[in-house]
This record gives sequence, C-alpha cells and structure tokens, in this order.
Amino acid sequence: MDRRLVIKVGSNVLTRDDGKLDITRMSALADQLAWLRSEGYEVILVSSGAMASGRGEIKVDRKLDSVEQRQLYSALGQAKLINLYYDLFREYRIPVGQVLTMKENFSSRREYLNQRACMTVMLENGVIPIVNENDTVSVTELMFTDNDELSGLIASMMDASELIILSNVDGIYDGKPGDNGAKIISRVERGKDIGQYIRQEKSGFGRGGMMTKCAIAQKVADEGIRVIIANGKRNDILVDLMRSPETTPHTEFVPASMPVSKVKKWIAHSDSFAKGSVVINRKAADALLGERAVSLLFVGVEAVNGDFEEGDIINIVDEDGVRIAVGRAAFGAAEARRNIGRHDIRPLVHYDYMYME
Repeated sequence: MDRRLVIKVGSNVLTRDDGKLDITRMSALADQLAWLRSEGYEVILVSSGAMASGRGEIKVDRKLDSVEQRQLYSALGQAKLINLYYDLFREYRIPVGQVLTMKENFSSRREYLNQRACMTVMLENGVIPIVNENDTVSVTELMFTDNDELSGLIASMMDASELIILSNVDGIYDGKPGDNGAKIISRVERGKDIGQYIRQEKSGFGRGGMMTKCAIAQKVADEGIRVIIANGKRNDILVDLMRSPETTPHTEFVPASMPVSKVKKWIAHSDSFAKGSVVINRKAADALLGERAVSLLFVGVEAVNGDFEEGDIINIVDEDGVRIAVGRAAFGAAEARRNIGRHDIRPLVHYDYMYME
C-alpha cells in the first residue's frame, strides 16, 4: 500500500522526566495522526507507554520483582492508555482498536496471517490499529527487544510503504549527539555500516537503544520499506516530515528498489523462531550467496541439528557456523537426516521460502 504508514512512538517520547505519561505529547501525536488521515494516509500506531501509564495508578504493599512490576503496571496501564487514545481520537471521529500481541504470535504462518487479516479489516473500515506487546504474559526470553522490533515486523507484515520510528533524538549522528561537530546522518544507503557511530546503550525508560533501531531499520529497508528515525518530541514532527522533509532533521534508510515477497517478509523476521539448523558445505554456501536464485539441495547438506517438523523455520549455516540464510523446511528433521547427500529429491529449502542474511 503506497500510503500506508506504521508510526512507532517510544516510551521516551510518551513519558515525562518523572516517568509518568505525557498527556500533552499524546494529544499532539493524535492531532498529527488525524492530519495524516485527512491527507489520505492509512495509519497503524505502535505505541509504548503502558507501564508508564500504570505506574501511578496503584500503591503496592510489598516490593515487586521486575516481572511482577511489568505484569501489574502494564495490565493497569494498557487499559488507561487505550482509553486515552480513544478519547483523543474521538474528537476527530476516528475509531481506534487495540491489538495486543506477542512474539510467539508471529512464529507460525497461520497466526501471522490471522493478525494481518485482523489489522487489514480494521484499516478497511477506517479504524486505527493501536498495537503494543502484551506485557502481562510476555515475560520470558521470547520477548521483543522493544517496540522497535515489533514495529518493524508490523510494517513488514502489513506491506507498509513507510515506517517512522519516533525517538527522543533527531536521528543517527556521526558522533555523540551534542558534541561539537556531530551531525545527523540524513541518508543511509543500502549496505552501509553505521555501527561505528552508535553507542551501545539505551536511554530513559525504553528497553532498546539506537543499535536496535538501526538493525531493524536496515532489515525493513532491505524489504523495500522506507524507514525514518526522527524526534517525536519535536512539535509537528510527522507533519513536517511529510510537508518539508528536506528541512526536517531525521535519518532515512533507503529502501530496496525490488521489494521481497510476503512469505519472505515473514521469514526475514522469523530467525528467533528457528527450531533447528542445517550445516552446508562450501560449494552450497557459494551457490546460495551467488547472483543466481537457487534452492538448498540435500547434496550440499553436511549436518542437520535440532528437532524440527516440515514447515518449521530453520537456520542455514556454513561450515564455520555463520548463519547465511533463514528458511522454511520442506522436511522434518528425521527425514532430512536420512536424505543428507542425496541429489534426486526435492530441495530441503526452496528459494521461495528462503531469506538471505
């Protein structure tokens, strides 16, 4: 969709210095999203802020551990947060709907398509989906790094034309923000390594940092979606990005000219769901990394690790243990082991169901 936007707004934008929700900032955000709608854009909002919203709602009698805090405050806060958005958008007669999800909900193709169908029917009926991770149950290691990762997956799943990540900085700098001479990198071409400029730290109330944002931005841009990182605390930032991008501070990640298929978009974000891996020889690795599109044949497989079933996601690694691709297995692990070295059988991973790293 040429005019479908995913807007991610982080905790550092929606909270004040004391950690409580910034209602004024939320109101300004709603005004801008309403303006985007009036300009003909479809909008999906990925919003943090549940814990900040719930933190001041209750006094507890005992000290809570980090998991208990997350469950309690997010459960209280999510209800308050969605009601605030409901009231703000009601002034524009724009209906909103809540979508709470978990990383596990993206692990199978069926659940992935179910979520896509849910948000599609909302957009078709003029409803703004407001998406957040379900922190009341997402308390294991299988959590999103933060909502940057979630927003990238949503943008990919919904075939957005653009993902806008609103943080509390103007973009990616070529030095430490605030230092003399440090400038914003306004445009990141495909394949450009900007890791040397990024500090390995998070800030404020969010779980992730700029390194996470860049990794997600580059992956999403590789899928043909334009990505922008900008400062959500700037007044009218979304309006300015649309009206006068040349004079509005931001970092743009240039999208690939040829977008990947819907299935490959799902697979691209599924590496953390891999149920196993296959080790391939040098010749097979060279073939996969070459210019021609090829499938992974059993003749190039040296070992099969894990206990996966047909249709599961697996990692494809070279002899040195370096992952070079993620794919959907056409065989279960037991049968795949029996077929190692064969050349008279269909591929273990077809090219159409493989995403190169």
